[in-house]
Amino acid sequence: MKFSANLGFLWTDRPLPQAIRAAAAAGFDAVECHWPYDVPAAETRAALEETGLPMLGLNTVRGPAGENGLAALPGRKAEARAAIEQAIAYADAVGAGAIHVMAGFASGPAARETFLENLAFARNTCPEEITLLIEPLNRHDVPGYFLQDTEQAAALLSDLGRDGVKLMFDCYHVGRSEGDVTTRLAALLPRIGHIQFAAVPDRGAPDHGELDYRFVFERIAALGWTQPLGAEYRPGGDTGASLGWMQALRTAR
Repeated sequence: MKFSANLGFLWTDRPLPQAIRAAAAAGFDAVECHWPYDVPAAETRAALEETGLPMLGLNTVRGPAGENGLAALPGRKAEARAAIEQAIAYADAVGAGAIHVMAGFASGPAARETFLENLAFARNTCPEEITLLIEPLNRHDVPGYFLQDTEQAAALLSDLGRDGVKLMFDCYHVGRSEGDVTTRLAALLPRIGHIQFAAVPDRGAPDHGELDYRFVFERIAALGWTQPLGAEYRPGGDTGASLGWMQALRTAR
C-alpha cells in the first residue's frame, strides 16, 4: 500500500518545499496539496525533483474570504475559469497529476449547469495527462457546499460524459455523510481518480474512530487499487508524531 502526504494538513508549520522534503524523509510515496500558489512553481518543482516524489494533485482556489470554490456559482464564470487556468498552469509547471475543481457554496439547477459548463471548459483547456477531480464534502463540516454525496457526484459525471474527469473519494467525507464506505468504494471504483482518508468523525490520524482503516486499506488493495492513498488528516500536533499508523502498517507486511 502506498501513501501520499496531503500537505494542506501535514507539515503546515513549514513552507511547501520543506514540507515536501519532510514527507520524503518520513517515507511517503507521493505528496498532494491544496493551494500552493504563493510558492513559485520552480521552487516546488525543485523539491519534487530532489526527493523524487510525484505531486498527485492540487486544488483550484477557494475565491474571496468565506467562499469555498467558484465553479458552481452562477454569474461567476469568469472568476471560475481564471481559477481553473491558474491551477492548470501551476499543475503543468510542477508535473501534478490532477486538479480538484472546487464547486463552492451553491444549489439548484443553475448551479448544476454552471458546474457542468465549467468542468467542460476545464477539460477542454487542461492537458490530457492531468486528471480533473470533483469531491463531495460532508454537510456537517461544509454545510451548503454544492457537492454533498457520491450519488450526486456520480450523476453529474454521467451527465458530463467526459473522459479524464473523476471522483475524489474521501473516506472521511463519505463516512461522515453516507457511511458504508467500502461498499461505495467498490461500486464507484471505475469513476474514482483519487482516494483520501482520515479518522471518522474527528478527522484525525487513521488509527482510531468509527472506521477500521486496516480493513478499509485491505479492501482497497483487494479491489486492485495501486495508486497512493491521500493522508488528508489533522495530526493534532507534530506531524511526525502522528505517523505511527503508517509505520504499523508497513511493519505488519
